[in-house]
Amino acid sequence: MSPTVDTVLFDIDDTLCAYRRSGAEVLAAAFEAAGVEPFFGITDYYDRYSRFVDRTDTIQELRAACFAAIADERGRDPDRGRAVAAAYADERDQWNVDALPGAREAVDRLATDHRLGVVTNGAPGMQAKKLAAIGLDDAFEIVVHAGYDAPAKPDPEPFRRALDALDTDPDSTVHVGNSLTSDVPGAQAAGLRAAWLADGSTPDPVPEYTLDSMADLHEPPWLTR
Repeated sequence: MSPTVDTVLFDIDDTLCAYRRSGAEVLAAAFEAAGVEPFFGITDYYDRYSRFVDRTDTIQELRAACFAAIADERGRDPDRGRAVAAAYADERDQWNVDALPGAREAVDRLATDHRLGVVTNGAPGMQAKKLAAIGLDDAFEIVVHAGYDAPAKPDPEPFRRALDALDTDPDSTVHVGNSLTSDVPGAQAAGLRAAWLADGSTPDPVPEYTLDSMADLHEPPWLTR
């Protein structure tokens, strides 16, 4: 029988909240604003994010490095990539997010009998605005900004930092996230159970719990197992 869960950690992006404008929409606007013909898509940026997150201090530096690298790979002037990155920063409003359905209610429900924290791949200033925008800026005892306070997920270190700060054990902790490449494997590598917010794909690696929506956390699945 699994130990009782007394601590829950959350991812932020596409778990607690989501941008009102997609990354693809913002990138298209950035190309137009910079006067540069589009030469890569949003997944090209996301695919390179982890390569630069541990080497840069801000999301602006990270994005500029990613965009310059893509430009260089495609035989274009890296400064063109940096210009698009600057335009992207102007277009992206970190306050322009909505809580996912059931997310705030889930946090409120779990706060009655669990300790709560966040482990997110994201810059401190950027992620703080998102939590404030959805009214959860005071909901968590610890927020670990992986890639800044610790190596980026799926490295287990940011999860361990959260556990140390909360003085809790991995076998009594669940991490809730949407990513099969960072949240699930990172949590499991740190000895936590993973609750995956499903997107319709076949999960690999396999999480301990699968959530159809954040509303599933109103009655946590680990209480019924």
